[in-house]
Amino acid sequence: MPVVLREKGYQFGFFGADQSEPPHVHVKHGGCEAKFWMEPFVRVTRHKGFRPHDLKEIENHRDALLEAWLEYFNQ
Repeated sequence: MPVVLREKGYQFGFFGADQSEPPHVHVKHGGCEAKFWMEPFVRVTRHKGFRPHDLKEIENHRDALLEAWLEYFNQ
C-alpha cells in the first residue's frame, strides 16, 4: 500500500487496484485498521480497533487525502 500521509503514527494510503472503487483511504495505526469512503462525505466502511475519537481524528484529513487520491488516479 503506498502511504500518502503519515501523521501521529497513522499511516494513510490506498492501493492502485482500488481505482474502480469510489475515493477511499486505508488507515493503519498500532495494529488498528480502517477504511474510509471520502465522497460525498467521510464515512467509515469498516474498522478494527479504533476508538471513536481516533476515527474523528482520521476524518480531519479528508481534503488532503481526497486530493492525493485524485492526483494519483488521474495521472
